[in-house]
Amino acid sequence: MQQLLQQAQKMQQDLADAQAQLADARVEGSAGGGLVKATVSGSGELFGLVIDPKAVDPDDTETLADLILAAVRDANSAAQSLQQTKLGPLAQGLGGGGFPGLPF
Repeated sequence: MQQLLQQAQKMQQDLADAQAQLADARVEGSAGGGLVKATVSGSGELFGLVIDPKAVDPDDTETLADLILAAVRDANSAAQSLQQTKLGPLAQGLGGGGFPGLPF
């Protein structure tokens, strides 16, 4: 029983460490061939947005909005992949049940 408790405590610490790494990690997504770039944390929080002046057309703000959305979605997809990499093995260690709120 003691060994099982120690394993559970180690898994809990490993999970906390992985979550901290995700919060500190930065991943980038882009759209329009790099005209718009979004940077998010490994947990999906938006940290930066870079828009190339060539993407800005005052007469066509819809296209710019679409590029921004696409870049943010691309960055969030990269963050989800990072979450899978960091937290996936921990979920398997718990019997593959996954974690509530995470996509695995």
